[in-house]
Amino acid sequence: MASITVIVGDPPYGKQRVYTALRFVLTALFEKHSVNLFLLEDAVFIAKKGQEPKEMPSLLEHEAMPNCEELLKACIKQGVTVGICGVCCSERALKQEELVEGCQISSMKNLVKWVVESDKVVTF
Repeated sequence: MASITVIVGDPPYGKQRVYTALRFVLTALFEKHSVNLFLLEDAVFIAKKGQEPKEMPSLLEHEAMPNCEELLKACIKQGVTVGICGVCCSERALKQEELVEGCQISSMKNLVKWVVESDKVVTF
């Protein structure tokens, strides 16, 4: 199987891009690939504890926004390694203790290492 690094930069609830990225990660893990997930820019908020997304405006009665925190926890449970850009966290006053367990504040140096060592790199 392949080793894949996934890089995400969008905020968790601005578009469906993060939801798609996390579904991609879960599918890759299900297919027995090794996955590193690196969050930078506003995507660092994907790892923030305590998310409570409100219902999505919809004509469907029970349509809800996907909870990115819960999806990320599922990825971690399945074995993804999660790195969070330290500079991006500092700029947003986000501290390690505010992050979901299993997420680690990291650096560009670590991201470069992952990219060099990966078979594939995907950016969302």
